[in-house]
Amino acid sequence: MAQLPSDAISVRVDSWTWAVRLFKTRSQAAAACRSGHVRVNGTSAKAAQQVKAGDEVRVRVSGVERIVLVVKPITKRVGAVLVADCLKDNSPPPPPPELLASIPMRDRGAGRPTKRERRDLEKLRGLDL
Repeated sequence: MAQLPSDAISVRVDSWTWAVRLFKTRSQAAAACRSGHVRVNGTSAKAAQQVKAGDEVRVRVSGVERIVLVVKPITKRVGAVLVADCLKDNSPPPPPPELLASIPMRDRGAGRPTKRERRDLEKLRGLDL
């Protein structure tokens, strides 16, 4: 089995999330930290915050929250097979497709709903008075 490239005690959270393939690029990981989509042990994390083994990292990517536990802090990106040695995924299962399909969505660029459409949406949601 191949060796993991780093034996660091703690690493930057943006570097680690990129190395374990939660983000495609390190700049995406840093931008997610700046916008508050990355939390370490329940608190919002800046990109330079250090993570160590045992820390819980919550990452919101594309509207889906991933909850991972740091098993081994690494700085270099590794193959997908070796990622399993570096983290433990505690993420909840994704919602079923039937539930996602039942949520009404407006077409992108359709603008604000008209008064009639708004009333129909309120009836559908059970908010009509």
